Amino acid sequence: MSYAIYIGRNHTQDGVAWLAGYGDEPSSHWLEVVPRATHAEDAVIEVGVGPDADMPGRRTSIPQVRDTARHLRVSYSYFLGVPAPITNGGLNEFGVAVRDIWSPSRPDLIRMTPADQTGPNYSDLARIVLERARTAREGVEIIGALIAEHGYSTYGGNSHLIADPDEAWVVIQFAGGRKLWAAERLGPDDIRASRPGYIGVIPDAADDRFRYPPHFIDTAIELGWYDQSRGPFDVNAVYGDGKGRWEGVAWIEDDMRARAAQRKISREDVFWAISNDRLTGDTAGYGQAVPLVHPAHDALRVMWHAPIGPVTAPLVPVFLGMTEVPDEYAQHRYLTHGEAHRFLDRRKETKNPDTVSHVAQGIEVADSAVYQFKRLMHLSFHDPALLNEVSSHWRRLEASLDAELTDVLRSAQILLEAGEDRLAARLLTAESHRWLSGALDDCAALVAASHAGLRRKGQLNRTDKPLAPAQLW
Repeated sequence: MSYAIYIGRNHTQDGVAWLAGYGDEPSSHWLEVVPRATHAEDAVIEVGVGPDADMPGRRTSIPQVRDTARHLRVSYSYFLGVPAPITNGGLNEFGVAVRDIWSPSRPDLIRMTPADQTGPNYSDLARIVLERARTAREGVEIIGALIAEHGYSTYGGNSHLIADPDEAWVVIQFAGGRKLWAAERLGPDDIRASRPGYIGVIPDAADDRFRYPPHFIDTAIELGWYDQSRGPFDVNAVYGDGKGRWEGVAWIEDDMRARAAQRKISREDVFWAISNDRLTGDTAGYGQAVPLVHPAHDALRVMWHAPIGPVTAPLVPVFLGMTEVPDEYAQHRYLTHGEAHRFLDRRKETKNPDTVSHVAQGIEVADSAVYQFKRLMHLSFHDPALLNEVSSHWRRLEASLDAELTDVLRSAQILLEAGEDRLAARLLTAESHRWLSGALDDCAALVAASHAGLRRKGQLNRTDKPLAPAQLW
């Protein structure tokens, strides 16, 4: 399902816009730094879904662009049969941030979707925007052009929230095989949450705040779903689930607007919006928060990353200029789809290559941050007091990291302006690794203490009914 929230810069204390959120998938998640790349003129990429997907289709190849951008992203291994690795988005070298969010299409559209559907899927679109877009608006144009030329492979409807320092766009892709999509512009005065992604009324006349293909409204009229005499065109009512803002979306949007009106929104408020236990639980596979700025050098772009839902994990700064991810935060076999039938052993490789693990042995021997933080999550969910203690610990850590961040960025900028790019990358990598490793060390200590305490009290839940805070969604 996933969740994203955009905060326009006029609502924040420091005048910086934010895009934050998390992905809701049950499989493994891992952090990646993807370098800039140059491709052959005839290079292609495979997109879409195959016959084994929950909503089947046909994989096809489309042209790759000559150059793709450096970016940070989180990948994962399974969702409804969409080919892995999958991504919900991240941050690229041009300052474009992307979040992918489920958005259910009208049931009629889902039923209309051809079984041999083709074109990019939701993950393909997120990845391609990270690779190609220099602005959020260009990201919308890329999605529109890809759908127009190649179609769209759906799992039932989806959306993206694409943002840069100047603006953001909600982009919804509809099921049905009719190449239907719509986009709404958000600006510095907007606050928007997506879960699911939604767009309401669009104007009759041309309006730069909205984009959609020429046949968008005509298709609804043709299918008998819209009569112009009955009022304006409501995208969610005509093509979506008809529910408008869901309860959780309304709650967090209203809360953040109230904070903005009272004292403006801080970094802590943004983090709270994706870490409070009313919205974030076990289904949140990771967390991301991106301050939308243009620093002096692209390497200084920052994405705050949590290896699981940040309700019981810290958001830690990682840099576009870092060269590698700690092994503990890379892909592990834990929760990775398909690893249950694979081995770190090659004896059966000749007969069946898929018996060999896709995870490097040297990485698998490292600890798994996702596994350890998941342990802490489920220990914390045993006791509200323990959950509050753990959450408070991470919020204090985030404040400490934020205080260090300014000096690290300034030091790296000095190196970059002196032409010492290699040393700057080394500094950014070392500092982020130190912070990520320190958070994992703290997690291990909290796990040991929490497990021992609950075990001694006889309070470990051994039933088949998991304990967790009540959530709005």
